[in-house]
Amino acid sequence: MSKIAVITDSNSGITQAGAKELGIRVLPMPFYINDELFFEDITLSQEEFYQRLSEDANITTSQPAPADVTGLWDEMLKEYDEIVHIPMSSGLSSSCETAIMLASDYEGRVQVVNNQRISVTQRRSVLEAIRMAKAGRSARKIKELLEATRFDSDIYITVDTLKYLKKGGRLTPAAAAVGTVLNLKPILRIKGEKLDAFAKTRGWKSAKRTMLKTVEEVIGKDFEDCDGPTDLYIDAAYTGSREEALDWKAELEEAFPGYDIHMDPLSLSVTCHIGPGARAVTVTKKLHIDE
Repeated sequence: MSKIAVITDSNSGITQAGAKELGIRVLPMPFYINDELFFEDITLSQEEFYQRLSEDANITTSQPAPADVTGLWDEMLKEYDEIVHIPMSSGLSSSCETAIMLASDYEGRVQVVNNQRISVTQRRSVLEAIRMAKAGRSARKIKELLEATRFDSDIYITVDTLKYLKKGGRLTPAAAAVGTVLNLKPILRIKGEKLDAFAKTRGWKSAKRTMLKTVEEVIGKDFEDCDGPTDLYIDAAYTGSREEALDWKAELEEAFPGYDIHMDPLSLSVTCHIGPGARAVTVTKKLHIDE
């Protein structure tokens, strides 16, 4: 049986400390803040990121340097036979396509998974890859199984401020001004490759109510063959303060009893575009594995 390493990036929400506990490796995502290079969870903490964001620093996202990716692969292949590499969704970053290109030089020993996940849904894919590796699946088989279920996941996000959608060009200044006056809370959806506008609501209560209702409808329509917590994960994500976000997790636990809801910060790569105070809920179909 091949010895398989699992690698992901920090967009999964898995910290460097968490990676050690899981026995995997996490590539830190790079950020430029006022033209200075930082690496998530290495030289840039969540707190430092939000501080710089509040100062209106010029923050831009980037992708791991090819040499950093292949350097980690080469290091891991000294100990492991194969690698399963799970980057963030190819629809949200070019880091996945770059990794696929780089892997072509590794004669099949590195399998890059393009299953359109990010944040807590990407974390779920990592945990499933670990389980499959322990169950004896090859790296290629793990990739095939994860990619076959790429559309079996939804993320719904509502934002607290329109400032960053305007700054990133997703809202015109005029639309942002009107939305602020009317207290509009847009709901965004990530499914597959795209981050799209899903709905507009007035105020936080309406936004959260809409997301809860939508998840109920998705479970009944898109996952009608699933048996609740036996077949589905419901998870939470947020930007900003975890203490403030705990109320959101509690609301989800009340709305969806029986689910073991995990909550992590949203990827800083997403946070750049939506700002602090956002809330998200995800629903993902479990990949059952015969061990």
